Amino acid sequence: MIETLTMAFLVGAIVFSAILLIRGPSVWERLLALNLFMAKSVILLTVYSVVTNRAFLLDLVIAYAMISFIGITLICRFLLRGGRTK
Repeated sequence: MIETLTMAFLVGAIVFSAILLIRGPSVWERLLALNLFMAKSVILLTVYSVVTNRAFLLDLVIAYAMISFIGITLICRFLLRGGRTK
């Protein structure tokens, strides 16, 4: 019961961050929303793997979290160095 409620709240947070990602007024706020989207997705997948007792999904969650972190870091470095304006 509590797991289902937790997953429902996480899906709501993911939808909210997706809306913020689309409507964000600045690039930095969109990047923050993307980071929030990725983090909530990692948490949702972790809760789902624990609820369904599928341990192999935790390996995918770790890989997804690492790719998310590296992607956000590279996008930040790209934007700080001037982005497409150069």
